[in-house]
Amino acid sequence: MGSLSIWHWLIVLIIVLLVFGTKKLADIGSDLGKAVKGFKDGMSGVEDKPAAGAELPRQDKSIAADTGTQDKPKG
Repeated sequence: MGSLSIWHWLIVLIIVLLVFGTKKLADIGSDLGKAVKGFKDGMSGVEDKPAAGAELPRQDKSIAADTGTQDKPKG
């Protein structure tokens, strides 16, 4: 009485397929897979690589050298 047989699960699966359709379920599965992959990449610290031909931002040396944190000698 408390457990569901394989036939119950098959009927539920058929009803879900009729309601949502296979295209919609495939899209949901694909989106879920992308979300899990993105989460794993974020947790491992992997960052997206820049696209080919894209320039990396360059830091201006005059700004980087003058941080204002160096101790100046008195005198």
